[in-house]
Amino acid sequence: MAIERTNATDPDELSGANAPSQTTGERAADASDASDLDAEGLVLGYPTAPAPIVDGASIAAEPGAVTALVGPNGSGKSTLLKGLANQLAPEDGSVLLDGRDVHSMDTKALARELGLLSQESTSPDSITVEELVHHGRYPHRGFFERTTEADARAVDRAVELAGCGHLRDREVGSLSGGQKQLAWIAMVLAQDTDVLLLDEPTTFLDLHHQMEVMAIIETLRDESEVTVVVVLHDIEQAARLADRMVALKDGEVRARGSPEDVVTEELLADVFRVDAEVVATENGPRVTPLRARHEE
Repeated sequence: MAIERTNATDPDELSGANAPSQTTGERAADASDASDLDAEGLVLGYPTAPAPIVDGASIAAEPGAVTALVGPNGSGKSTLLKGLANQLAPEDGSVLLDGRDVHSMDTKALARELGLLSQESTSPDSITVEELVHHGRYPHRGFFERTTEADARAVDRAVELAGCGHLRDREVGSLSGGQKQLAWIAMVLAQDTDVLLLDEPTTFLDLHHQMEVMAIIETLRDESEVTVVVVLHDIEQAARLADRMVALKDGEVRARGSPEDVVTEELLADVFRVDAEVVATENGPRVTPLRARHEE
């Protein structure tokens, strides 16, 4: 998967260190200036689909915290994320960023406040990682403006946070899948937004790179005021990372709340159609799948 910044890239070129953990109270205090992202009654679909993919979903991303969207394949998680990022116009409902409708905002202004990591993105293989990361500064410059010291600082910070400084001079086409992921994450971090939307950032990565991506998200939560909404395929991984979870099935929200409230044996049976054992641990709910359920 790769990062797609919300309408912030040049369409001819692109498309589409762990810190000590804070307590919930400390994060709430730090998040006083964090951005609100709220969706109300959102109906989203595609021209080729006979019915809406997301039908009336409402979510409120907790400012300065991590909200994880979980659900089976086809439940509407990625579609919902596109709606939140103004990549897909809603048939009904609204998305508000700090009280402003994202669908009425100028695209470049929105890209200065909201970044999207999507599963679909391309870039020329011949550009270097540093050149790729510099594209994250596009929303902050005029068309003919050169890069500034502020741009350079933002790029350096993004590269350091993503842990890909050793890759700066490498061409993107020469990187492994996990290395490319870190480079794309550095690009969206260079965008320097208050809200970050991530669509399955750990899918297809080995365990080492999965843990690196998780650490980046934790650092954003613990050291900054970034509001994160992330789609994760692994429900146990989501429960370990997220402050809040939203479970979807067939385009509808079936549960929302803390990981302990959402990840239950009843929800796994209803939403994921698996029998499983759920045990509370200090690192969040531990899920042991037992068997797949079949339609009767």
